[in-house]
Amino acid sequence: MHDAVAAAETFAALRALGVRIAIDDFGTGYSSLALLRHLPVDQLKIDSSLLDELRTAKADPVVAAVIALAQGLALEVVAEGVETVEQVTELARLGCGCAQGYWFSVPLTPADLTAELMKHRDRQEEPA
Repeated sequence: MHDAVAAAETFAALRALGVRIAIDDFGTGYSSLALLRHLPVDQLKIDSSLLDELRTAKADPVVAAVIALAQGLALEVVAEGVETVEQVTELARLGCGCAQGYWFSVPLTPADLTAELMKHRDRQEEPA
């Protein structure tokens, strides 16, 4: 982010069009805490590298802090790269409402996703 003012203006124009904006890979690289106050974003995506400690059901203060930060700024928080039930459980306990990763599914094409969703819908509609 070399020009935060221009970025904020661009993000605001995109949001006015109905585009939701996420900061991807938060917690690595050049994520700036100061910019979070000024950028019109909707979502923080926690980088998968921060979830390593959660693989063994250990609490991680960094992940907890990122989730609390997002909640304090009224941002949706998404955990990337979730691969274990321990991660899912701890993220839910910490209040992370969204997650993505191989624990849920491998990446799917739109056609494969539709077929998978239809299978789940069909199972729910079957009589008990």
